[in-house]
Amino acid sequence: MNRDEYDQMFRLEDEHWWFAARRNLILRAVRSIPAEPVLPRRFLDVGCGTGGTLARLAPSGEVVGLDMEPLALTYCRRRGLRNLVQGSATSLPFRDAVFSGVLALDVLEHLPEDSACVREIARVLAPGGVVYVTVPAYRSLWSSHDVALMHQRRYVAGEVRRLLEGEGLEIVRLSYTVSLFFPPVWLIRTLRRRLRPGKPAKADVALTPPWLNGVLRRVLDIESRIALRFRLPFGVTVFAAARKPVRTPPAK
Repeated sequence: MNRDEYDQMFRLEDEHWWFAARRNLILRAVRSIPAEPVLPRRFLDVGCGTGGTLARLAPSGEVVGLDMEPLALTYCRRRGLRNLVQGSATSLPFRDAVFSGVLALDVLEHLPEDSACVREIARVLAPGGVVYVTVPAYRSLWSSHDVALMHQRRYVAGEVRRLLEGEGLEIVRLSYTVSLFFPPVWLIRTLRRRLRPGKPAKADVALTPPWLNGVLRRVLDIESRIALRFRLPFGVTVFAAARKPVRTPPAK
């Protein structure tokens, strides 16, 4: 992302309904889909951005944030986070099997080789550990928002399944989220492409009136609870949780 997008993320991440909905979904997922067997709780946030989710996750165990962009880590430090590493998502600077949980939240869509990142995540996960993933859904939603955030692609749920299972991970939960807002988002972005094809690239996330922000947060908070129990058939985002298998020793 460019500098302006990082600045805006840092300003909005704590309260804005979009970031809050994703954060609440992931924090609930960490509690409801833990590592098995029970492991020391050590989490890696790959592409941690400005640190909003990482800061909320800190009470759950040891947390490590990784990002390629020094500016993102600067913002993380402003939140009081210290266990930070500058590095590549496709070449993680950690030993094998050292994390009980890995977060990859809106990261894979930025990478030319998303499978390389998943391969690295599978490597650093301990057996029984879980990766929690979000990615933007549906190519039909492609817009100037994706251009501004330097996305390479958008996904459908089946592609996320194949990506994770292709690196030996076992799907525990796979669902679309932000489902209620899919129809208006699709309509708005379709009209923008047709009526304003030369619109400058700019992320859609912006200040929302407090009353509306509160309503949207509550609606998506309810939806996140549903998505962790049932697969929603469509949405603006794909969410997945996948576990690294525990290999049982061969019988003697």
